[in-house]
Amino acid sequence: MKNFEFHNPTKIVFGADTVAKLSTLVPHDARVLILYGGASAEKTGTLAEVRAALALGQRSVQEFGGIEPNPSYETLMRAVAQVRSEKVDFLLAVGGGSVIDGTKFVAAAALYDGEPWEIAERGGANVQRALPFGTVLTLPATGSEMNSGGVVTKKATHDKLSFRNPLLYPQFSVLDPSKTFTLPATQVANGLVDAFVHTTEQYLTYPVQAMVQDRFAEGLLQTLVEIAPQAVASPDDYATRANLMWTATQALNGLIGAGVPQDWATHMIGHELTALYDIDHARTLALVLPALLDVQREQKRGKLLQYGERVWNITSGSDDERIDTAIARTRAFFEGLGIPTRLSAYQLGQEAVEAVLKQLEAHGMTSLGEHRDIDLARSRRILEAAL
Repeated sequence: MKNFEFHNPTKIVFGADTVAKLSTLVPHDARVLILYGGASAEKTGTLAEVRAALALGQRSVQEFGGIEPNPSYETLMRAVAQVRSEKVDFLLAVGGGSVIDGTKFVAAAALYDGEPWEIAERGGANVQRALPFGTVLTLPATGSEMNSGGVVTKKATHDKLSFRNPLLYPQFSVLDPSKTFTLPATQVANGLVDAFVHTTEQYLTYPVQAMVQDRFAEGLLQTLVEIAPQAVASPDDYATRANLMWTATQALNGLIGAGVPQDWATHMIGHELTALYDIDHARTLALVLPALLDVQREQKRGKLLQYGERVWNITSGSDDERIDTAIARTRAFFEGLGIPTRLSAYQLGQEAVEAVLKQLEAHGMTSLGEHRDIDLARSRRILEAAL
């Protein structure tokens, strides 16, 4: 196991009817800006609950809606302008990972002295101050509610960049599984895939005798596979949605990644597909991961065999046959959720391969993966294997 330091300061408030606890979680005299996405937060009554909880105190409360899936820099800068002009001192994200990622960017950008896009360009390393914020999670997927990272897209240039800074952990996150009951099945499926790939990015690398992290990751993967059918088919099954919500949070709160090598090439390639073709983030991960596992099978051989045995119960056949089956089962899991694993399903062909490679090169993504051995030539092999 590698040396590591682990610290996660986010307070989790989990369970039914917990939105009301915002009345004590948010400072009573704060100047609050609620940030959210589309109309669903209003239609489902979640915003009404948030407003009611915040009304108990001397708070000034304003709102900013319209944060997109894959939040755009252009939209977020309008929120920054509102924060600055109204002297907001506390942010509250109400939504899924995109809203929370966007809120993190606003928290940093509002106090940044230079051009805020520099935050994304430098991966958050230049963030020295940030507004405090909390979250009310409505879509389990990204784990952004319990980590310090985010992703933002500049639509004008098709740049989708990630950033991270210790100042960008939420102070608290309210996780009420019942808030997921009204989600469309497609978003639930996306969340399952997102959490699954977050876990594999930290697990499917190479062995370092990190037994706790391996077993924890395998348990998360097994849980996602087990609950997936019920999570999609039964929207008001509280127990299933509770397990989905907590699994997605655990997949990216830093715990299973402590002391182990990490990959993230699937995400970096997937980000370019989203930026160029506006494909849902989770769906780009489903496109890339099976192809990447095949191309990188030698580098990942030990963990692929372990993954096949412990997650999919694959114990017979030669090593290569077992790896083939493990990759096939992964692909079938995604497809079974209605999420394609081939670029052709989006009417994309070789032209998309060339476009993504151009973007990877422009963003310096030329040595990806746990071994830093995924250069542009290997990224090409991965993308072509996904056709």
